[in-house]
Amino acid sequence: GLGKTFEALAIIKYYELRNDRVLVLCPKKLRENWTIYTINDKRNIFAKDRFNFDVLNHTDLTRENGFSGEINLGTINWENYDLVVIDESHNFRNNNPRKDGVTRYSKLMNEIVRAGVRTKVLMLSATPVNNRLADLKNQLAFITEGRDDAFATEGITSIERTLTQAQKRFNRWLDRDDRERTLESLLESLNFDYFKLLDLVTIARSRKHIEKYYNIDEIGKFPERKKPINIKADIDIKNEFPPLLQINRTIRKLTLAAYSPFKYIRPEKREIYNKKYDIIIRGGKSVFRQIDREENLIHLLRVNILKRMESSINSFAITLERLLAKVEYLLSKLEKSSEIIDDLNILDIDMESDEYSDMLIGNNVKVLIQDIDPIRWREDLEDDRNKLIEMLHIARAIDASRDAKLAELKRIIQHKVTHPFNPNNKKVLIFTAFADTAQYLYEQIANWAQESLGVHSALVSGSGTNKTTYPTSTSDMNAILINFSPKSKERNKILPDTKGEIDILIATDCISEGQNLQDCDFLINYDIHWNPVRIIQRFGRIDRIGSSNDSIQLVNFWPNMELDEYINLEARVSGRMVLLDVSATGEENVIEINDKKRMNDLEYRRRQLKQLQETVLDLEDIQGNISITDLTLNDFRMDLMGFLKDHATLLEQTPKGIHAVVQYDESYMQEFTAPGAIFCLKARSSKNRPVNYALDPYYLVYVNVDGSVRYTYAHTKKILDIYKKLCKGQSSPISKAVEHFKKLTKNGRDMHLYQNCLKSAIESITEKKEQDSIESLFTGGGTSISADHFKGIDEFEVITFLVVL
Repeated sequence: GLGKTFEALAIIKYYELRNDRVLVLCPKKLRENWTIYTINDKRNIFAKDRFNFDVLNHTDLTRENGFSGEINLGTINWENYDLVVIDESHNFRNNNPRKDGVTRYSKLMNEIVRAGVRTKVLMLSATPVNNRLADLKNQLAFITEGRDDAFATEGITSIERTLTQAQKRFNRWLDRDDRERTLESLLESLNFDYFKLLDLVTIARSRKHIEKYYNIDEIGKFPERKKPINIKADIDIKNEFPPLLQINRTIRKLTLAAYSPFKYIRPEKREIYNKKYDIIIRGGKSVFRQIDREENLIHLLRVNILKRMESSINSFAITLERLLAKVEYLLSKLEKSSEIIDDLNILDIDMESDEYSDMLIGNNVKVLIQDIDPIRWREDLEDDRNKLIEMLHIARAIDASRDAKLAELKRIIQHKVTHPFNPNNKKVLIFTAFADTAQYLYEQIANWAQESLGVHSALVSGSGTNKTTYPTSTSDMNAILINFSPKSKERNKILPDTKGEIDILIATDCISEGQNLQDCDFLINYDIHWNPVRIIQRFGRIDRIGSSNDSIQLVNFWPNMELDEYINLEARVSGRMVLLDVSATGEENVIEINDKKRMNDLEYRRRQLKQLQETVLDLEDIQGNISITDLTLNDFRMDLMGFLKDHATLLEQTPKGIHAVVQYDESYMQEFTAPGAIFCLKARSSKNRPVNYALDPYYLVYVNVDGSVRYTYAHTKKILDIYKKLCKGQSSPISKAVEHFKKLTKNGRDMHLYQNCLKSAIESITEKKEQDSIESLFTGGGTSISADHFKGIDEFEVITFLVVL
């Protein structure tokens, strides 16, 4: 909610005024967020600007024909766009291989960016860097058209090398002991050219940044976040439902054979199927095997069954019914298919032909029934059927009248509507990960809320089943949202005479991105999403600038067990740990890890969830998550811009070689700071200078008072951070520190201590180890140095130095 869309529209307008052709690529669910500005509609607040850009969905890149809006994908001239705006660009982090056709990434790169007219690229994302620093690589390639030396003039000779080096250091950081894996230690270890690279191509803003650098009175405040309310709800009011651990044991015993036919293919047929479905990647160095893909799917299915039970007993039962129906269907198909045709080969048959439909199983990946070992497969299918019937019988016994979690939700809603904590605000936004749960909640709450509490409810699930009790001519998503949050959606401009509004909104994550719903002040997570970032994104719908609410409340529903038990349950049910891809996409990566790593990741997950129970987090607050704002020099630039507004002339007139003296507070700075000096040096010649240094010819070096180098020029970001902590807010000399410095240096006559420090600073840059001392640095004009004693000294001049006492 910090303005990415409006920034993009301003840039689009600039290019449109140059008569350039502009394309916006966005996720399908956010399409109307963009198309609204191109049409003659009352909701278009920029109608006078007459925007005329094209809007396509990310998924349109892999379509060969058909229409997307009014655009014919069969005849579109992809290579004729001067500017491409990619909304939620993190969806292009990866370029995963496809057996058939080109990926959306390849299409965008080859047919739009590289082909035809010179294309500029603007990418919008809340999380461009996730759990791999190399996540930026593919996104950067759009900007550079894949040229590795595109930023050579800026001091980065190789983008690939910069990212590879950063990733190696990041990997070493990941391998550290859990206590040492802090953001501070990561920033300290990264190569500076990575910071420089990000600084060249990113504009980053966070909530903290906005509050610090912008006039909140002018742009509107953020509401105060109340401490989250955590609810541990039972499943059954009568307490007859078995313990979760017992149900979990049954889930773990499911073979889910219906989803892993490859496991049962006869040995003599396996090579043929490998040839058809395995994907060769990395230029033939590796193979993505279908049997591995199925195994991963089984682990995720087990997790999904557990998560649906955690979501609602109704969703759990629906899932069991679907699984059971699939098993019954395959068992019946197995019974009917007894004929074996000797010369039938999966490589030769037409998959789409009705002639073979009775002989094949599977959707995208099809297998001939005759190539499967029927005895083993039937045994496992029947075993699954028995277990599913047993669990389904237990689940269906608990109807809405016995649903303890539903009863607790109703109690919370009733209390909020009858006791609003912001004047007259009865609004409640309920999120669930599953459309089945959302549908169930709407059925149980809508009429009850209207009759008992006099408020209207609505359901938005993104699957075309939107509903509302509010009298409206349409139940499409945007009509519902505008009536749920009429102030933030400016309903009075579009429908000025509309009366009443929706107060309870039940939704899936189809609205967890890109929506302004800050009329609401109360958000309930009815289930806990795998990905903590998703929970933060959900809360971001109401935790926005300009909210009319003084405070907002987050409520989280948890399974009725201790947090450690819950995490272990999730880990065990998958058979291996499901690692989070900490991103805005909500993807999961299933990867093999060793036991030591598994323990680290369980602990990492436990800390994340514990944080969520105790406080409302920002994206950059999640432990272990990396925020772009941590990785750029943006804050320093903002400080400098603020200073230049009033003091530009003063800065121009300031002589080189000046110094200041500060004292640090040992209670919070000792870990990073020690007595010594921070030098800012400028190289005069090209001799003895490091290659591939992004800030050349300027160098910052922090030297301890004993002459040892505390931080080299490679840690410029770290030194700037320390510098800022020591100096920010100090507008006049610190008299106590100045007096101490005068005594130490005999009023500046004896500077040998800092001469040695300067020598060490220069040596750390030139890697020279001359033993000669530096003479007369601080005499006369302040920067005169005798070049006879140390050959490297005439290659640098002192711009400033900061003495740390």
